[in-house]
Amino acid sequence: MTFKQKVHQNYRQLIQDKIDVFQDMIVALTEDSKNDAKGSAGDKHETALSMMHIEQEKLNRKISEYLELRYILEKIDPSQNHNKIALGSLVQTNSLLLYFSAALPKIIVENKTVFAISPQSPLGSQLLGKTIGTLVTVNEKDYFINSIE
Repeated sequence: MTFKQKVHQNYRQLIQDKIDVFQDMIVALTEDSKNDAKGSAGDKHETALSMMHIEQEKLNRKISEYLELRYILEKIDPSQNHNKIALGSLVQTNSLLLYFSAALPKIIVENKTVFAISPQSPLGSQLLGKTIGTLVTVNEKDYFINSIE
């Protein structure tokens, strides 16, 4: 497995882990609401159920966001190398190692810090379509493209 494939796999796993956690939280809330229904009555019960319902809606929105991120990653073939920066490119600049996919938390793979950025981000949009040897300045910081996979 190449370094780029490991990065891709790590991000896929990170997203799946988040989805699983949110789904587990929804199941726990559902169980709590069933248990609460057995022992409560009146306004207090209605308020508790309403709060649980609001929390479930928040969790469902989070799951939807992560499903969209997973969809973006599923469109990427990590075995494909690029000559120009595009979705799925792994780019080494003079200061950062970037994975063009979606805005995700930084990860460490083989002792290298990788930042996943969206092509729509300020840096991503400036780098998109560029080639090795190009210098791009974003927010008064220079990024020199050393390599693209």
